[in-house]
Amino acid sequence: MLHIVGEDTLLRQTIKRLDGFHPSVNPVRNSSGALNPVRDLSLNGINPALRGGTPYGAEPGIILKCNPAAEQRGIISNGVNIWIVTVKSLAEDIRFHLQPLGKDAERVHFIIEPFGKNTAPAIGLAALILNKISPNSIMVVMPSDHSIKNIKQFQEKLQGAIQVAEQGYLATFGIKPNRPETAYGYIQSGPLFKNSNNEIFHVEKFLEKPDLKTAEAFIQQGNFYWNSGIFVWKASKILKEIETYLPGLHQGLKKIDELQNQEDETINEIYSSFENISIDYGVLEKSQDVLVIPSDFGWSDLGSWSALDNILEKDERGNILRGNLVDIGSENSTVIASDRVIATIGLKNMVVIDTPDATLVSSKEKVQEVRKVVEALKKNNREEHLVHRTVERPWGSYPVLEKGSRYKIKRIVLHPKAKLSLQTHRHRSEHWVVISGTARVTRGEEVFDVHPNESTFIPISVRHRLENPGLVPVQINEVQNGDYVEEDDIERLDNDYQRINYPAAAAGPEGLWPGGSCGALKFKTYFHVVIPAPVFPGINSSRNPGFPAKLVLDLIGERESSYFL
Repeated sequence: MLHIVGEDTLLRQTIKRLDGFHPSVNPVRNSSGALNPVRDLSLNGINPALRGGTPYGAEPGIILKCNPAAEQRGIISNGVNIWIVTVKSLAEDIRFHLQPLGKDAERVHFIIEPFGKNTAPAIGLAALILNKISPNSIMVVMPSDHSIKNIKQFQEKLQGAIQVAEQGYLATFGIKPNRPETAYGYIQSGPLFKNSNNEIFHVEKFLEKPDLKTAEAFIQQGNFYWNSGIFVWKASKILKEIETYLPGLHQGLKKIDELQNQEDETINEIYSSFENISIDYGVLEKSQDVLVIPSDFGWSDLGSWSALDNILEKDERGNILRGNLVDIGSENSTVIASDRVIATIGLKNMVVIDTPDATLVSSKEKVQEVRKVVEALKKNNREEHLVHRTVERPWGSYPVLEKGSRYKIKRIVLHPKAKLSLQTHRHRSEHWVVISGTARVTRGEEVFDVHPNESTFIPISVRHRLENPGLVPVQINEVQNGDYVEEDDIERLDNDYQRINYPAAAAGPEGLWPGGSCGALKFKTYFHVVIPAPVFPGINSSRNPGFPAKLVLDLIGERESSYFL
């Protein structure tokens, strides 16, 4: 993984941003003004279509399952609950990617869209679920491709946003601009919000990305701010605004809510009818109840490679140079290399990104058009926009060394004391050669150790497992041979890493954990952070988060994001 921004991925940074944060929410009062007792609201009170069922076989439709660690405790955290909205193909990899967070990862739950849409459907679906959990649910919507340097100040501003959200307003953070930026949208502030001590304003209007002359005028006027894309509101409030300004989306969410059983085709049909529109354009630009909180907590939107110019240190010629490279005489360029040597001479205003999967060479002016490359890959049925050469797994990792007709070669690295799930393959055999360490192999009824420079063979349809009983990593070369050598040819006979074998037509906000729904959980809080994660590969994402395979294929899909930078 390339550590380009800080020492962690942006998604993990987004979650860690809430460490130590205790939302200051007002107690709920009844109609007479007396305090309501804290309610233990079981999800059994939620419509069956939103509640869920068994994780295998014919699943009911919109399924909500929660983190098993939280389920074992019997409650979801009474502080901050984190919900990641993504699609099925990315969700499990994201869950594995978050495991190094430890206890922070236990706060994370998933809402799975049938397929990727823009932020308005994603946020609407999340609001529907959180409103069912509690009508007083406060949502903080935080994109996963932002960098924030001053966490303490961010948390202080977040407390103020929560307070106005409780009063029924939609709050956002306006970043005080320090330069005439043309890559961001802007917010113009209006009158001062009542009793806000000059810290919160009504929003006059949202403005699209300006040209340089207009951006310079915004700076001069002083009441224009960068649109951070971070929002705070009650789930019930945003649902009402969606009903007013996006009636089609509202009707579709209402139909989903009314479903008594999961009907995959029905849900897919409903979801496919949703307009592909952002929450900014669909609701916030029209609502009369939006407030902006001017902020200066070191925010940057890292939605493209050119955004690195604003946060990374440059050399005396204005270059950002990282990795295994030699540069001679380049100016104002970004060059990021991985393992092999990259040599650059006399570049000006260029971006060069080299990874084991692909290499991007572009002018800075045109770098956002990388999505056209992705469109061309899709059109030509190329797999590079989906398949990652190096795959991260909870037990270790593997790069694909070579692939051809009827064969694939991998280098498997297995962590100490780790093991793969017991499994079979229907269409391929495997030959393992141990390079280093000692591998323990289960093959049928046999269990035996394989040492360096020794090998073993796994026939088709024979159950098997690879395990590392030692204290150093095991490396093996695996040669697969058969009619079909793709990753979905696997039948797991146990579930060591709590995976779910999704049915082919699974849809809706499924969780990733077996053992039933969240019906036994008691929600003692109504504060939730919603992260609309990318629904297609972004910078340093793809199907296997945390590795640089899709480093160059940023900003593809409808929810632009680069959360694994």
